Amino acid sequence: MDLPLAVECKGLTKDYSHFKLQGVDLSFEQGAVMGLVGPNGAGKSTILRLVMGLLGPDAGSIRVLGHAMPDEQIAAKRNIGFISDDMRLYESETIAFHMDFIKSIFDTWDADYADILLRRFDLHKHQKVKGLSHGQRVKATLLLALARRPRLLVFDEPTTGLDPAVRKEVLDEMMNALADETRSILFSSHNTLDIEQISDYITFIYGGRIIESRNKEDFMDGWRRLRLTNMQSKPLPNLPNIKDIQQSGHLCAVTVNEYDESVPAQFNSAGQVITAIERLSLEEIFLANVKCAKAMTMMEFIQ
Repeated sequence: MDLPLAVECKGLTKDYSHFKLQGVDLSFEQGAVMGLVGPNGAGKSTILRLVMGLLGPDAGSIRVLGHAMPDEQIAAKRNIGFISDDMRLYESETIAFHMDFIKSIFDTWDADYADILLRRFDLHKHQKVKGLSHGQRVKATLLLALARRPRLLVFDEPTTGLDPAVRKEVLDEMMNALADETRSILFSSHNTLDIEQISDYITFIYGGRIIESRNKEDFMDGWRRLRLTNMQSKPLPNLPNIKDIQQSGHLCAVTVNEYDESVPAQFNSAGQVITAIERLSLEEIFLANVKCAKAMTMMEFIQ
């Protein structure tokens, strides 16, 4: 039985004078984690703000937890926790003030869970925001979102600027929030290690377009780097899934996607000797995708 979708975007477009989000199709089921990866200016934050109803699309449709956005955003937001790296708390107020404020708005506030998070994050209710470090502010904001027990968590670069210890705390608590399998997470990050660690689905974004989106296992299993020795300088096989070639004399490293066991045989038949077949990290996969996307963009520009 298929689970209901947490987020469903179809043909999403947003046009600015300096940037255009183009035809974004993005969906994942409730209980899953979708990670968005892309360089600065790729469109990650625009997608998240459209999902949150903070922006309206120029074309396409968005449904979040079954609600059409932005028209039904009031109903949807009762079950969404949103954190962005540019969110600000009241500097002169305490953590307790913010907890009471959120509690007064949302009847789903879980006071016992909030106290647990205070202890896990080593925070104190009567600390004033102006005295908190960057990491403590991120943890306080995360506490305010999680203690509401939302069905969907939307995080825009939640670990930016955090030291490794705090970053691990934040990621661990994001995963703890999924103990209830009906809860979902949509988040963006520059850090491919974060995405690789907790995501069920991964979407690569470049230049306002989705260049690849699939479940994590397919991403990690579908890419390989073949290291070759080509003593007689024979041409490589003309395969559509070759994404990058690095040549140094008779040595060659070829990056392919959609890898299967027939690929090595095709290189052997073309006269190359395979010395190693390596898996790629998510960062290497992303960089290969970006390189291909840049080349395609340049070809479109020339044409």
